Amino acid sequence: MAHAMDLAGGLVVDGAGAEAFKADVGIAAGRIVEVGEVVGRARDEIDARGQVVTPGFVDIHTHYDGQVTWENRLVPSSYHGVTTVVMGNCGVGFAPCRPDQHEMLIGLMEGVEDIPHPVLVEGLPWTWETYPQYLDLLASRHYDMDVCAYIPHAPVRVYVMGQRGADREPATVEELQQMARIVREAVEAGAMGVSTSRTFFHRSSDGKSTPSFAAAEDELRALALALKECGKGAMQLITDFDDPDRTLALLRRMVERSGRPLSVSLLEGGYGPMTLRWREVLDWAAESTSAGLPIKAQVLSRAIGVMLGHELTLNTFYTCESYVKLAGLPFAERIRVLGLPEVKARILAESADPNPPIVLGRLAREFEHVFILGDPPDYEQPFDQSIAARAERAGVTPEELVYDLMLERDGKNNLYVTLCNYEHGSLDSSLAMMRHPGAVLGLGDGGAHCGTICDGSYPTFMLTHWLRDRTRGERLPLPQVVKWLSQDTARAVGLLDRGRIAAGYKADLNVIDLDHLRLHAPEAVYDLPAGGRRLVQRADGYAATIVGGSIVHRRGVPTGALPGRLVRGPQSAATH
Repeated sequence: MAHAMDLAGGLVVDGAGAEAFKADVGIAAGRIVEVGEVVGRARDEIDARGQVVTPGFVDIHTHYDGQVTWENRLVPSSYHGVTTVVMGNCGVGFAPCRPDQHEMLIGLMEGVEDIPHPVLVEGLPWTWETYPQYLDLLASRHYDMDVCAYIPHAPVRVYVMGQRGADREPATVEELQQMARIVREAVEAGAMGVSTSRTFFHRSSDGKSTPSFAAAEDELRALALALKECGKGAMQLITDFDDPDRTLALLRRMVERSGRPLSVSLLEGGYGPMTLRWREVLDWAAESTSAGLPIKAQVLSRAIGVMLGHELTLNTFYTCESYVKLAGLPFAERIRVLGLPEVKARILAESADPNPPIVLGRLAREFEHVFILGDPPDYEQPFDQSIAARAERAGVTPEELVYDLMLERDGKNNLYVTLCNYEHGSLDSSLAMMRHPGAVLGLGDGGAHCGTICDGSYPTFMLTHWLRDRTRGERLPLPQVVKWLSQDTARAVGLLDRGRIAAGYKADLNVIDLDHLRLHAPEAVYDLPAGGRRLVQRADGYAATIVGGSIVHRRGVPTGALPGRLVRGPQSAATH
């Protein structure tokens, strides 16, 4: 059989957890057609000898909802072997939306996901009102990976209830019926399901809680039953677990009544009402699944960490009066002024706002959890390398040390503060989470938190830190890591046609030079609409990333090919 492309002689890791084996991979018509010894020549051949061949990675927790309307390359995910993303998580997005509600949804996304207001104002074309119209726009565009989307709860609520919805008032029976109808229409048009948020961390730019925060159980039930009527779709949710027993019972009832799968974000941490009972949540998810109620907890492979710096949204001094007065200066001039001894003394003498408008801003002075990340970045440092410990050894205050450190590299030196999954100064809790049968990898948040978080790089982190570089504990085997990144995530959202290297599966693949795979430190770039800034994190070592049989990246450089498309809803299992 003539192939469009062959990957020759690589070490194939099939995504199903089997031991790696040397083989060729033949591709035709966007599908894998042969795995083994491929005879004959293809139109395009990649020499994969000495390299690892994996399925393309599936990231089920992203926020590219705006970016997909103005951009074709989904950075930073496309730097890290990701070939399919699911967006619309956490109940926020831009459809459905009435013309007079644009600003409300922009403010919500700005506050919840730290995407700058001017970026969204300039970038969003607003050529839709309903969710099917939004999907139709995406279907007309081409990308460097496939995209899938949940319909988010908050826009649905605001679309139906107007200001009452934004103010979190109870919905009437008629309004619940309207919400259910909108969800049904969205799923029939290709939505992957519905997402919602019940965490106090999610606030609009005006400080108000997300519209779905206190939605009653009958409202959540209406959304879930809409999926039941469609016979497809999944539910995604984030909650604070402030009352774990009550919350778990609620979520189980949603799955029992709808018969649809659910995933819930899970973190270890004592900051705010985060769960300190994460093992119980994982056990509950696994036991529910065994009982025929498919539930998974989404976990991240490293700490949920926030970047601090002069170019970024947060830093130790960003609420100090004298620092705020410098905010309007051009960056280089601001750094010059900050270097003046009298300015430094004045800022160090001022107090930070104990209740900053951005909730995560409270972390900026938790110096026991602040680290110099470095390049290559070290995400698992002991507490004796924290800013607090370093300052004590140097005989200075943590504020003084941070002030000097952030002026290095012409003011572009960023620090890293661990928020969750790092209570005990190691990633052992992340390891336990990932290994648990109740877990699935997620929470990378690609496309969001433009000036605070850069976790969309977690696939590369999995392959470098957990597979090869970790020195403070156990490492993980290659087949397990690849399975978690591909088949397991694909199946969690009903994408049964990808995530495996086997005949009949979609030809989404990576060729990786594992010995030279390297993750770079996050950096700020200014490539969003209106000159907006975002954190990106690059990687070396991806020899090729292939989407639907077309090479989209060669050695980290885009080829210009844009074979990615909107995926409308769950996909059936591959056939030979």
